[in-house]
Amino acid sequence: MAAVVNLSIPEARALLTAAFSAIGVPAPAAASVAHALVAAEAEGQVGHGFSRLGDYAAQVKSGKINARAEPSIRKHGPASIAVDAGQGFAFPALDAAIAAVVPLARECGIAIAAVGNSHHCGALSVTVERVAEAGLIGLMVANTPKAIAPWGGRDALYGTNPIAFATPRQDGPPLVIDLSLSRVARGKVMAARKAGKDIPEGWALDAEGHATTDPEAALGGTMVPIGEAKGTALALMVEIMATALTGSAFSAEAGSFFSAEGPAPRVGQTLIAIDPGGQADYLARVSALLDSISAMEGARLPGARRLASRALAEARGLDIPATFVEEARRLARTAAAPHDA
Repeated sequence: MAAVVNLSIPEARALLTAAFSAIGVPAPAAASVAHALVAAEAEGQVGHGFSRLGDYAAQVKSGKINARAEPSIRKHGPASIAVDAGQGFAFPALDAAIAAVVPLARECGIAIAAVGNSHHCGALSVTVERVAEAGLIGLMVANTPKAIAPWGGRDALYGTNPIAFATPRQDGPPLVIDLSLSRVARGKVMAARKAGKDIPEGWALDAEGHATTDPEAALGGTMVPIGEAKGTALALMVEIMATALTGSAFSAEAGSFFSAEGPAPRVGQTLIAIDPGGQADYLARVSALLDSISAMEGARLPGARRLASRALAEARGLDIPATFVEEARRLARTAAAPHDA
């Protein structure tokens, strides 16, 4: 079998939608999850793409993900809503959050959606970009299962707790910034373990707080934060915004995104949308700032690689590891297979 299989973006979405539908995920949720995973894959964030299929499927089958959950929305202020994901997939809940906050932000100037009882939300860039495409500024935070220790501590307490931002531009696609608060994504350590490879020093610490190149020891220890103490301060900020505000599980309490066993993650995500319409020259000023960066020798705008990766995927398709494609096809085939009475 070839090492990779090339699929167009529509083919990839259709395959994942069929795979999730075949294991009992309702069609709207299956399409939502497939869209998010393929979007992440297309922009080069493969740790949030097809590689998640097996883990998601196992958790649906074990009941750790409530595949039939329907997000419920409660408005508790003029421009504030709470979305309960019902321990289901994060993506349908985020779809509901976007649908609610965009018109609220246009009406009130700013709106916030607190999403609770949720699951892995993939690449935050995918969500905030949708807000920016609606002409608004998007800001999002999310917590994840524990991976980072407080600065000076040894035990993991915070997740890698990503932060993302997006703004519309006068010309061209939105500017999107998406970063986790560990020096590298924990998924890269997991990928190294699966491949039987060492990780570079500086990525992670073992359970005793020592630098390690062993991915197994790293997964039993903690991730190194960006910016040292500043990174852990940001992780604490996200922890409060994404969990205390949403009524979700703190990172130290959250169940694993990867194992089919144990409690549901019950993590949280908070999405803020801001209408810049009150500033008549907002887009022009943003463009001037970004142009000054682009004109600087050696400088690169955040998100440039992401856009290049997506353009390549749109033109040439996605090269997906064959094992993931075969897994998706195997799941999809189960829907068409005859069942004994």
